[in-house]
Amino acid sequence: MQKIPVIIDCDPGHDDALMLMLAFGSGKFDVKGVTTSAGNQTQDKTLANALKILTLIGADVPVYRGCEKPLFRNLIIADYVHGETGLDGPSLPQPAFQAKSISAVEGIAEILSNSTEKITIVPTGPLTNIATFLLAYPHLKHKIERISLMGGGIFRGNMTPLAEFNIFADPEAAHIVFKSGLPITMCGLDVTHKALVFQKDIDMFRSIGNKSGLATADLMDFFSIFYRANRLELDGGAALHDPCAIAWLIDPDMFLTRSCYVDVELNGSLTTGTTVVDFYNVMGKEPNAEVVYDINREKYIQMLYDAISTLP
Repeated sequence: MQKIPVIIDCDPGHDDALMLMLAFGSGKFDVKGVTTSAGNQTQDKTLANALKILTLIGADVPVYRGCEKPLFRNLIIADYVHGETGLDGPSLPQPAFQAKSISAVEGIAEILSNSTEKITIVPTGPLTNIATFLLAYPHLKHKIERISLMGGGIFRGNMTPLAEFNIFADPEAAHIVFKSGLPITMCGLDVTHKALVFQKDIDMFRSIGNKSGLATADLMDFFSIFYRANRLELDGGAALHDPCAIAWLIDPDMFLTRSCYVDVELNGSLTTGTTVVDFYNVMGKEPNAEVVYDINREKYIQMLYDAISTLP
């Protein structure tokens, strides 16, 4: 089986941690590198968290430090969900290796330049690194197969009624990415708020008995605190957002999608950071994204369980 070559851009983050476990544990990907964005926590903390998770699961891949803040806006973080470290809950190992000396943008350029095949980019945080790369290295854009991202929403937000955190954090970067002309898969809140992990699932992850399963359960115990207190409509479930962007690449048939035109609102007094998804093709514009809006939750949880079971 030929593995899918990917670069993962993330801001760990509890759900980013499980996304990394799925990417490596599934055996489906040739991960060329991991870049980190500031988002769920500061760049210092998300970089440290990526190194800790990769150390936990025994994954030795190049890691690159990304941009410190959004393109034009002040940094906002989601410590109210992810805690002081960005990965509160489990006891994680200290990193066994360090990030590369070059930046995330330079790292992406180097990987793409040296690759003989197109590479899929999987961003699960704010899109600052990806937009900066597209602006700095436009001649390498043709080496990108697809961008499969977690962000946005069709009919709901979590920072404002319609704006989702990753896009809201750096809407200008998201605007650049959606205007890039590259194939995009968008896993927004409409699908990720159906990608729920419940206590029975957490107990199942813990029952695996390996270090990764125990860490997963501890991560999800902490992650669930926010959702059970603040997202009552999810009936005790926590939205496991970021692994959707990897899961879609593994098994797209597990999801429902629609090809849509998507733009990003930059200036609205009530709607800044909103992904404006023309779900019903009102404007008649050429679709620029495959928008994911539903999921087989049971298959999703089983996919995560199977991947985590293969890890240390």
